[in-house]
Amino acid sequence: MDRRVKKTATSVGFLIAYYMVAIATSRSQLPPETWAQFRGDHRLVGVSLSGVPKDLRLLWTYEAGDSIESSAAIVDGVVYVGSQTGDLAALNLSNGSVKWKYRATGPIGESSPCVANGLVYIGDLEGGVQAVSTRDGNVVWKFKTNGEVKSSPVVVGDKLLIGSYDEHLYCLSASNGSLIWKFRTQGPVHCTAGVLAGIAYISGCDEMFRAIRIADGREVFRVGSGAYTGASPALVGQLAYYGTFANEVIAVNLRTHRVAWRYTNKKRQFPYYSSASVSEGRVIVGGRDKMVHALDAATGRELWTYMTRARVESSPVIAEGRVYIGSNDGNFYVFDARTGAKLWEFTAGAALSASPAIASGRIVIGADDGKLFCFGQ
Repeated sequence: MDRRVKKTATSVGFLIAYYMVAIATSRSQLPPETWAQFRGDHRLVGVSLSGVPKDLRLLWTYEAGDSIESSAAIVDGVVYVGSQTGDLAALNLSNGSVKWKYRATGPIGESSPCVANGLVYIGDLEGGVQAVSTRDGNVVWKFKTNGEVKSSPVVVGDKLLIGSYDEHLYCLSASNGSLIWKFRTQGPVHCTAGVLAGIAYISGCDEMFRAIRIADGREVFRVGSGAYTGASPALVGQLAYYGTFANEVIAVNLRTHRVAWRYTNKKRQFPYYSSASVSEGRVIVGGRDKMVHALDAATGRELWTYMTRARVESSPVIAEGRVYIGSNDGNFYVFDARTGAKLWEFTAGAALSASPAIASGRIVIGADDGKLFCFGQ
């Protein structure tokens, strides 16, 4: 083949990959009124279609009483959020008033609520998984694992997927909590499962990226990540994106079962705990190097970085070309997704390790001092 033809074919391949990522991202989103689970939807891409005002102001705050590491869910004008008090609270999105509270079987850490079929599901640090009624907060069922639950629940049809520090990914009946199957890994299952075409994908603490068939709990394939992984995978097109504790962001090809690329910042090498957002050919993720990173989704090439004043463990959300993310420096940031220019900043006064939720033109994020903030116009 002529060298010029080869070069053209390669360029066309990259363009096709770029547009597949962009199209797949846009098609995977839920309606703008809904942020029903951690990262917004099954693919964990962290993108909202909600129209967010460019000029934000603080609309209300809610005092949970202890640290909020759980990211909120927003469905039908109600905010659901957990805290270290052990309370799962349902709040009115309009003004932050309390509709009801449910006391979980233990403190609620990073497990974020998932809302489906009139129920809200949550895990806790005593190993409990529970489902309560969205109407009144009354418990419908409980399930006990043998380790902390920091993973967030994901509902797929009549099944609920959730990980535990007892080294299992669980599949439960979403209606009654009975065990359907459990899959044993070789380390805690900290991440939330991404779901695509009947397959659950987990980036594990056992240094393995695994594909598990939801129908029967059988492993389809595995790929070595080379390091402990706390982040959840974002699934777009044929690629899964996640960061590791070996100071890398990785893209895994779901078709070839190989690592497509690895990114390491040349100047500052620190772990990635934040889960990535993917939109319009860009992967955006926070790092323990105090930076927010934007990478080319097809190649892993660095596009821009922004230095905050502390580690960034919050997972970003992208809406209308803007990036929303918290930092442990106590600030909530808004960036231009294309250029990385800072557009807005709010000082919360405490670390923001939780991730924002965006729906109905409003942004909700919790802080480590127990305050929940709602921004809009």
